[in-house]
Amino acid sequence: MVENGQAPGIRQVRYSPEAGSAGFGVEVLSFERLRRMDRARRREQPQRPDFHVLALVRSGRGRQVADFVDHPLRERSVVWIRPGVVHQWAEVDGVDGPLVLFEPEVLAGAVGVAGVAEVAGVAGVAAFGASCWQVDQEDWGLVLAGVEHLAQEHAAAVAREEPFSRALLGHLLAALLLRAGPPEAVRPSAAAGDREVFRRYRAAVEEGFARRHHVADYARELGCTVRTLTRASRAASGLGAKRFLDERILLEAERLLAHTDLPLARCAERVGFDDAANFAAFFRRLAGESPGRWREAAAGR
Repeated sequence: MVENGQAPGIRQVRYSPEAGSAGFGVEVLSFERLRRMDRARRREQPQRPDFHVLALVRSGRGRQVADFVDHPLRERSVVWIRPGVVHQWAEVDGVDGPLVLFEPEVLAGAVGVAGVAEVAGVAGVAAFGASCWQVDQEDWGLVLAGVEHLAQEHAAAVAREEPFSRALLGHLLAALLLRAGPPEAVRPSAAAGDREVFRRYRAAVEEGFARRHHVADYARELGCTVRTLTRASRAASGLGAKRFLDERILLEAERLLAHTDLPLARCAERVGFDDAANFAAFFRRLAGESPGRWREAAAGR
């Protein structure tokens, strides 16, 4: 992992595998190793990775904060930090367990396996997905066995890469996510067609939310109607297309307000508003208070 400074106040972290790991896009670490690698305790400051982190708490207690939500950690807690989420670890000095780091593309080769398409879809959510949950006692042993198998196969692939190594690692990661993942990963509520439309819409929003604020623009880009996007978004996420877009803009605005000292006008520009007054009105409508007051409250947390 290395820093890639791109936004003031938030440490940008990009995935960089260890020398000799052959760049498989997935590896298994541990909380203990994280602490050894981070003597300066930068883990406790806001950071924004461009890769996934799946953390499994085998023992100990601590906290993890993801986009302003504080999650208590205890035995059998699972944390899924998705690319782009601003998070920080807190009080994890006594926490033990594995951390799986992986790039979004790792699952691509395993999507043909039954159920993995749903896992890949959930893995692609950069905002609004579940960040922390508890695994049932009866499933916990299988979860730990799954991550151990993944770690062993990764070590074997590093020692002697074979033609099937990357596919095998992708399948094992998919199996682990199916077993350990949040409920929405295994109980999709939308039809396959709606899930695919929403997947494309979500990706387009992630790429363009700071410039385009109208659902009609995305509908034209994706070659469908606003009505189709609205139906697919509501079925897959529980939010209509416009609300999903607005919530994504709001989340980024909150990140800027909380983690940077940019003036409000600059925050407005960063999320696509030419006029600070329009930004303030948008923010107040969704958050229920002005950007300035929200920033003051965030500073006091």
